[in-house]
Amino acid sequence: MDPSYVQNLHQLLEATLNPDTNVLRAATTQLNTQYYKSPQCIPALFEIAVTSSNQAIRQLAGVELRKRIASGEGKLWKKTDQSTRTQIKEALLQRLTQEPSAPARHALARIVSAIADIELTTQPVQWPSLLPGLYAAARSQDASHREIAVYVLFAILDTVADSFETELKNLFQLFATTLLDPESNAVRMTTLRGLAKVAEYISTDDKHDIKAFQELVMPMLKVTQQAINDEDDEGVKHAYDVFETLMILDTPLVSKHVGELTQFFLTNAANKDVDETMRGGALNVLAWIVRYKKSKVQALGLAKPIIEGLLPIGCEDDPEDVDEDSPSRLAFRCLDALSQALPPQQVFPVLTAQLQVYMSGDARMRKSALMAFGVSVEGCSEFIRPHVDQLWPAIEGGLQDAEVIVRRAACIALGCLCEWLPEECATRHATIVPILFNLIVDESTQKNACTCLDSYLEILGEDIVNYLTLLMERLLVLLEGGAIPVKITVTGAIGSAAHAAKERFTPYFDQTIKRLVPFLTLQGSDEQSDLRGVATDTIGTIADAVGADIFRPYFHDLMKSAFEALTMDNTRLRESSFIFFGVMAQVFEGEFAGYLPQCVPALVASCQQSESTDELLEDGESSGAAIAEAFASGSSRILDEDITGEDDGETDINALDAMFAKVNSAVAIEKEVATDTIGELFTATKEAFMPYIEETVQILIDLLDHYYEGIRKSAVGSLFAFIKTIYDLSDPQEWIPGAVVRVPLHVDVKKLVDHILPKIFELWQTEDDKSVVILVCSELAETMNKCGPALVEGYLDLIATNAIEILEKKSLCQQDPDGDDENVEDADSSEYESALISNASDVFGAMASILGPDFAQAFGKVLPLISRYSEPKRISSERSMAVGCLGEIIVGLKDGVTQFTQPLLEIISRGLRDEEPDVRSNAAFASGVLIQESSQDLSSQFVPLLTALQPYFSAPEHSAPAVYNARDNAAGAISRMIVKNPNALPLDQVLPVIVSVMPLQFDPLENKAVYAAIFSLFRTRSELLMPHIDHLLKAFAYNLDTAHDDDTTDETKNELRALVEHLRTQVPDKVAQAGL
Repeated sequence: MDPSYVQNLHQLLEATLNPDTNVLRAATTQLNTQYYKSPQCIPALFEIAVTSSNQAIRQLAGVELRKRIASGEGKLWKKTDQSTRTQIKEALLQRLTQEPSAPARHALARIVSAIADIELTTQPVQWPSLLPGLYAAARSQDASHREIAVYVLFAILDTVADSFETELKNLFQLFATTLLDPESNAVRMTTLRGLAKVAEYISTDDKHDIKAFQELVMPMLKVTQQAINDEDDEGVKHAYDVFETLMILDTPLVSKHVGELTQFFLTNAANKDVDETMRGGALNVLAWIVRYKKSKVQALGLAKPIIEGLLPIGCEDDPEDVDEDSPSRLAFRCLDALSQALPPQQVFPVLTAQLQVYMSGDARMRKSALMAFGVSVEGCSEFIRPHVDQLWPAIEGGLQDAEVIVRRAACIALGCLCEWLPEECATRHATIVPILFNLIVDESTQKNACTCLDSYLEILGEDIVNYLTLLMERLLVLLEGGAIPVKITVTGAIGSAAHAAKERFTPYFDQTIKRLVPFLTLQGSDEQSDLRGVATDTIGTIADAVGADIFRPYFHDLMKSAFEALTMDNTRLRESSFIFFGVMAQVFEGEFAGYLPQCVPALVASCQQSESTDELLEDGESSGAAIAEAFASGSSRILDEDITGEDDGETDINALDAMFAKVNSAVAIEKEVATDTIGELFTATKEAFMPYIEETVQILIDLLDHYYEGIRKSAVGSLFAFIKTIYDLSDPQEWIPGAVVRVPLHVDVKKLVDHILPKIFELWQTEDDKSVVILVCSELAETMNKCGPALVEGYLDLIATNAIEILEKKSLCQQDPDGDDENVEDADSSEYESALISNASDVFGAMASILGPDFAQAFGKVLPLISRYSEPKRISSERSMAVGCLGEIIVGLKDGVTQFTQPLLEIISRGLRDEEPDVRSNAAFASGVLIQESSQDLSSQFVPLLTALQPYFSAPEHSAPAVYNARDNAAGAISRMIVKNPNALPLDQVLPVIVSVMPLQFDPLENKAVYAAIFSLFRTRSELLMPHIDHLLKAFAYNLDTAHDDDTTDETKNELRALVEHLRTQVPDKVAQAGL
């Protein structure tokens, strides 16, 4: 080996450690161009790795040698002569026992794994002595030899695991011994890590290997506990990573020990003597157990011990920094995962019992109870809904608690309730709003209260008019004098107030906008950027509320501010600008078209950026700079060349871990928003967007494969928005139901549909995230109802198959390797699972709508699947879904439903007596449409149905909205009976009940049915209606008022006007008195 070559290479390696970037860049360039392309670098780097006196250089030389060996499928290694390779291998193993530095020793071990990846995978094997030698060393009497051997085996497993399939038996025998090494923590911990690598290559069919692994789980926990006891931070992190890996594998390696695992991690999480970071890690693993082993957690009844173990942790204090994790915050995050993963009947009754205990305890216990209530709502909302009245005193009392930590927790809990139970929260505004007004002026609760008020105003609707003046006075005062964090939350609350008030916000527009616009010039700290972003969002919401005419004076200047924000290297501001573009496009529609040449390239550039773009762009150019350039130039090109100009062909596990750790990073969220905005711009600007269709559709299709589910959902939503918008632009004829398409799509629409739908269906079949599949089903059903049978021509069988898989709980996103396949369809469902099934059933409702009677054959196969979810043992949301779905299918089938009349009537009759108002409401609707559409004479069923429906009209005051919906649907059902056969009803008893609920205000869609009965009776039995004429005329006036234009169809309004004209000749004074 030329000494000068080795010396020069050594000097260049030293230069790469120089803090001077110019020196570093020059050295890197010289290494890449003059050294690393020649086989000569292999022995030279090895010599430096084993002889340099500088430990950092030895380690660096080892890392670079491993890269050169692995690069290009071992091209440089294979070009190195055989004798040199043999010398390196022999010296390498010897040096491993002599290297004093652990990092340098690990670098040498990785060299062994790189060589093994080449020489153990060729036939014949080129390094046959390696594995026997390592096995022997791993059993050495010398602990240091055992440590080295096991680490090298781990390194090889990390690289060449495929070649170890035949070695699994030997490895299990060895690891069973080394996992219990009597002297060395390093041997035990490296063995633990090695077992995680072995686990990845055990298939579900390898029963012997599965059993062998299962026997090692408890010893693995002992190693982890020892690391915790020894306060070995790095070892504990490795151990937690191992168990998280085991959770996500399909092979049931830990299924027999889920109970022990749960207890282990819960115990360590609760132990205050354990380091907080380790406790947090234990809670993270527990959340993975809940999420990925939910069937076992459910079967073992672990919800109770988990909840009882988490609530005491929730009593602990939280750090002031809201972004800082702590055991208590992670405990609530784990409880959130539990409530979403398990059926609510396993979670919330246990939690309710604990709430009663904790709400009577000290302040920390009350805080924990309220936080637990809040985070569990998302996964248990439908289960909680009937019990809100009993639970509400905890929220109200918490908001007025003497202790500030309890009041803050109550604000957070109420914010969660607002998101998932908005109607139940909004009806309590008379009590809640004054309390929140008091809390927002209290500095100790101001920030939490403003955030809660923001959420509450979002759902308040028209009732906000009662508070708007006082609300705006208080918010504007806080906006003037509050600290920046307070200004941020207040600004958001103003946006929610505008959203709720809509045009009623107009009187407050001038004084608000002049205070918010200056925030759009902020360019300083992170807090100032956050305020600028929130202000941008709020101004957009205000524009949407007050309309284009009032906002127009600010439109162009604020668009400039939004474009300026794109030039800043701040993902939050870019996100806000994109949202602002979408809102402005919706408000100004065609007027916005002139901004498309600037907006679209910036959106495309955002969608194309990498989540680690800064590492990929040339010369350190940031993603913000690239998007700014795209905005300025109208080009959407993003540079993505590798700065080293090479790909060594190796998967960097640490880099992958880092990438997936950032899956919810600010850049990913920005891309999600950009993806949404693309769809919004086309929807709003229509023809003006056509020049950008081809490029943006391809961008959206590419994003269907993104690893972040939020981006996949946004891409799905925007692609369906494209289909619906281009369909509207085609000036379509009204479609005709039927399996044979009689109204084809326009050729341009058909071309786009055939480009998009196959990609979406491919996503549907391979998607493992429930929320994405829920959106696919929802958007598909909506688009089918809009575009008719031509949309899915040629795809019906595929759609039906995919939807049936969901009803059978056999789709990919529902698969659970630990579940009981035989009873999967009858197992209790989480509410997310129920939402998925509900949306799949909506697909069948849409199919019935577009196929009409031609859906009858398919319905025969689907009915048993849907009816199963209507059974009394199912949770209320599933029963409601099933009956509601059947009602929609009946509407679509028309007289094709006749052959199914009897089984449907049985299901509906059971639903009419259900304890839940949502189920009763859907059953009332379904009973009416079955009577209307079936050719079978159901007159004999009218009286039994009337008896079942009669209690619906006695809705107590302040009932849940579903109770009033049920009443309106009952009115619609009886009205359909009247139209079908009035002689089968006691009209003198029925009509007063129908008239008393007019005009319908909770389910106005039933106005069509109710008025159809009224019109029919006025034509044939008007004497029955005249005693009620005063009330009827008031209802007529209400429904003919333009303020309620959407409550009835144009056809109904036209016939109603004709009736009013007729009545003007009969009772002119009464008509005039009603204002008609």
